[in-house]
Amino acid sequence: MAARIENAAPEFRAAGTDLSERRRSGVSRGPIVDLAVTSGTIGIDWAQDGSARIGAFTTIAAIAADARIRDAYPGIADAAQGLATPQIRNLATLGGNLAQRSRCWYFRNPQIDCLKKGGSDCPARSGNHLYHAAFDLGPCVAPHPSTMAMALLAYDATVATDRRSRLSIPDLLGDGSNGAADHLLAPGERIETIALPAPVAVERADYKRAIGRTYAEWPLVEVCARAVLSGGTFQRIHIAAGGIAPVPLRLTACEVALEGRPATAEAIAQAAQLARAGAKPLPMTAYKLALLTGLVRDVVERIAK
Repeated sequence: MAARIENAAPEFRAAGTDLSERRRSGVSRGPIVDLAVTSGTIGIDWAQDGSARIGAFTTIAAIAADARIRDAYPGIADAAQGLATPQIRNLATLGGNLAQRSRCWYFRNPQIDCLKKGGSDCPARSGNHLYHAAFDLGPCVAPHPSTMAMALLAYDATVATDRRSRLSIPDLLGDGSNGAADHLLAPGERIETIALPAPVAVERADYKRAIGRTYAEWPLVEVCARAVLSGGTFQRIHIAAGGIAPVPLRLTACEVALEGRPATAEAIAQAAQLARAGAKPLPMTAYKLALLTGLVRDVVERIAK
């Protein structure tokens, strides 16, 4: 079947790191609306309680290099630093990273139809899905591409658009049940700011990704965790994972298993196994569950130390 073009509606362009690629391939052909920076949509503002508000036009490189972000939200800084290449990080914006389109090779091929281009099915499900979902949550099995969305999920961040003031990451991206969309922004709606709650002074955090090569690779699996320990016991812990589902996931079973327990290697290893809870891997993606449990164990052990 001949592929439908992604859409003919106007498309927003900020840095254009993703849009330019889609237009070169012929997947995207709609008219372009260039976004202009307005007050509050670029840079990082700090409130008296230490909370931060990041403008959607702020580059990934600026977030990674900001000393105060690294001190207050180290998981956010590490995720930004690990993303893509230095060239892309210096151009790509936080808002663009959250709103980017699927990286699935079927979606990116202008000759192939799929759900995200108005088709009736997901060709990856019965085709080559080696890098796709291990948690089958809906009709589309492409993993969500946003590293920053995964890290922001771990930090309970909220997103403000030109139409809505407080969206959680699940509010923005959905639950994976809508295979036709990468996010739940309405046509013409644009992200303006991202708010991070006040940091906890004694909190620790870490981020790690599993990739096929050292640089310029999309993560097979990635994990961001933040925790408060007291007397060698986990008082609170948040763990988020990406690369495993159509949306970033909070690993609540792991969190419940760790909260209130001593930060021992045995307890961490047992909790890491629960990262698989709810998984429904495809024939080619079961390997991601081993990567996931290993990453959770590594990240939480590093926090505990």
